[in-house]
Amino acid sequence: MSEHTLEADYVIVGAGAVGMAMADTLAAETSAHIVIVDRRARPGGHWNDAYPFVRLHGPSVTYGVNSTPLGSGRIDAVGLNAGLNELASGTEICAYYDRVMQERLLPGGRVSWLPLHDVGEDGVAVSLVNGQRRRLVARRRWVDATQADTQVPATHGPRFAVADGVTCLTPTELTQWRQPAAGHVIVGGGKTAMDTALWLLEHGVDPDAITWIRPRETWLLNRANVQPTAAFAHQTLAAIVAELEAARDATSLPDLFDRLEAARLLQRIDPSVQPTMYRCAIVSEAELAQLRRIRNVVRLGHVQAITIDRIVLEHGEMATSARHVHVHCSAGGLPRGPVQPVFQGQRIVPQYVRRCSPTFSAAFIAHLEATRDDEVEKNALCEPVVVPEVPLDWLRMHLQTARNQLRWSQHADVQDWLRRSRLEAYAGLFGQLQGQPDHAWLALQARLKQARGPGLERMAALLRSASGVQAQASTSEPSVH
Repeated sequence: MSEHTLEADYVIVGAGAVGMAMADTLAAETSAHIVIVDRRARPGGHWNDAYPFVRLHGPSVTYGVNSTPLGSGRIDAVGLNAGLNELASGTEICAYYDRVMQERLLPGGRVSWLPLHDVGEDGVAVSLVNGQRRRLVARRRWVDATQADTQVPATHGPRFAVADGVTCLTPTELTQWRQPAAGHVIVGGGKTAMDTALWLLEHGVDPDAITWIRPRETWLLNRANVQPTAAFAHQTLAAIVAELEAARDATSLPDLFDRLEAARLLQRIDPSVQPTMYRCAIVSEAELAQLRRIRNVVRLGHVQAITIDRIVLEHGEMATSARHVHVHCSAGGLPRGPVQPVFQGQRIVPQYVRRCSPTFSAAFIAHLEATRDDEVEKNALCEPVVVPEVPLDWLRMHLQTARNQLRWSQHADVQDWLRRSRLEAYAGLFGQLQGQPDHAWLALQARLKQARGPGLERMAALLRSASGVQAQASTSEPSVH
């Protein structure tokens, strides 16, 4: 089959949240021609594969692309998110990205869209429909947005053996299951498992008929503290101040997390179990109360195999039956690859540049690409913030975000962009309240000024201490051959 060449200034591989945020900002701030290529039929990345009851776990107001609002800006009046900024559903997000592509990107004539194509390392895009080959040429840079592709159960099957006759479903298949179950077994401890537990409870399943295999307990962010809109400005700034004050006053790492939990900044489902995981997952206090209704929690490590009558785990076994429904919620989520420079000559590898902010980070990286030529300067302004995995990453994310923000504060044009950025939200929100005769706001600002320096210094000291202990432990362990 003949091979055609398609040339553009930028070739973006991956039309998920990160790739779309990059494309939107590059299209808005440059005159570049862009090719977007993805193996899926529609833009939106993993949202196309996610379970039907999935929602954002952070507010819609700070998700999507910079140019186009997501949602209507409402405050939810009912449900477990009542009183907080709306959370878009998976269906709404897919429709949103389709609209951005069809109404925002393609009409200008500078963006080409190649759905249902695989791209090889040789730069050739192969159609998954008819096998047609196109050699893609990027005059400026390739953008590799594939590393941000979230793993979900529908696309990444269980990493444990499942015997014939066992009912093991993805969350999507669970919504289609129409047979009575002797009980439900949720496998996984992350956000997908939490969403599945809430869905089962919402649909009348007795919490005592649910068994939850949670290999690890996780720290969770409180959604009430991440509400970057005017109605919540004081609450949001108070949470930022409280984090820094907790760090400033902490006597040790365990004491820090105790203080964060006491201030309702971090939460856990079971207060009696020390979390060993942190992935930026966000829940409301109402959701947390529901999750705590499930008392049959198994902590025997990861599942190794499910047979007709037994579940084999790393550290033991438990009974099950052919009439139990097992729900696979143990896909990897957002992969944690090695931290690397964002700008790499002919290649851009988008990564977090602010904690827990994938779409803002992608738009910010695209803005730097649009406005600066010096690659050293660009990399200095967007040193990657680690994708979190363990509680210590809460510190790492905080500190690297603070370092990046300090550098941003030294550039007036960057500060102006941040104030105007829909995805940033915080800078514009807090800027609106500057200089107003609001005594409570002024008091919060005074506390912030007093706590920021000492709080960050204490975070750095705690991280050095913890990293030193880990290094000492690893060097003292005997080699295993």
